[in-house]
Amino acid sequence: MKLDKIKNRTIDVDSTILQGLSKMDKEGVKLLFVFDKIKFVSLLTIGDIQRAILKGASLDLSVASIIDKDKIYALKSDTVEDIKNRMFKLRAECMPVLSDHGELIEVYFWGDFFSKNINKEKINLPVVIMAGGKGTRLQPLTNVIPKPLIPINEKTIIEEIMDRFVEYGCNNFYLSVNYKAELIKYYFENLNNSNYIVHYFMEDKPLGTAGSLSLLKNKIDTTFFVSNCDILIDDDYSEILKYHRDNKNEITIVSTLKHYSIPYGTIETAKGGILTKLEEKPELTFQINSGMYILEPHLLNEIPVDKFYHITTLIENTQKRDGKVGVFPVSEGSWQDLGNWDDYKKILKI
Repeated sequence: MKLDKIKNRTIDVDSTILQGLSKMDKEGVKLLFVFDKIKFVSLLTIGDIQRAILKGASLDLSVASIIDKDKIYALKSDTVEDIKNRMFKLRAECMPVLSDHGELIEVYFWGDFFSKNINKEKINLPVVIMAGGKGTRLQPLTNVIPKPLIPINEKTIIEEIMDRFVEYGCNNFYLSVNYKAELIKYYFENLNNSNYIVHYFMEDKPLGTAGSLSLLKNKIDTTFFVSNCDILIDDDYSEILKYHRDNKNEITIVSTLKHYSIPYGTIETAKGGILTKLEEKPELTFQINSGMYILEPHLLNEIPVDKFYHITTLIENTQKRDGKVGVFPVSEGSWQDLGNWDDYKKILKI
């Protein structure tokens, strides 16, 4: 088989998890085809990597160690119609076709059969968007326009965020507003979009990243998402929710992996300046807070009324009383911070 379809989606079986993540981000894809030289081994999905990280796997492990051996593939004997129906039933992005000897002879992608994108699992939960900040990192633009209404091509930042949730059947949006609130309300009142059911709750003064949530007591009685209004997450929101529920978390923080290469040799010393470790150009990976969360509704009763209160304080207080706080990782390329000029210009391709 000619591999033109997948030439940018292949990875060697001995590659590390980190290399797999980096390739996915570079190519803008969520799965790779794993080969041992010229022999097809398996698919590697972002889900495989996320499950491995959640189990504490090192990113230096080989992708071979985390591959799901139970993935479903098509056989040469299957008809094209059978493959199409199987892909639709599984909502599979692609379906490799194998010979009787396990050789990869064809690959079908969703777009080969269907004109619409894969239907996302509907979760239909409320979404709270923290839209009350001044957006000082984007001044002077935010001196005129509130950050949520800053344009991204044909939409605004806040619409880009909301539309990602709409794909999962989330239509109820609660906007925490303060700075230039009247402009945000005016915009949505004159926007013809039936996908949005918008509710507002107003901070009379800045209340931090979570203080305004106290205004939602008795208004939200189910699990809900919280998102900053300057970040975009390109991941499976239903999988994040599944992780949250399966682990019985009270709070789930969505993290993003950030990778840094140190261009120098690093040195560690002990007392008296004695060398203990010398490492040449180390590479470091951290999980950072992306600005998206899932919360249980009872937490609204734990937020003080009319007081400055950060969501990090809520997280720390939940942990102090032995409440369960989980972290769900997404790749570096799946997270965009639009709250500063450099990243904003990148998404506009300026």
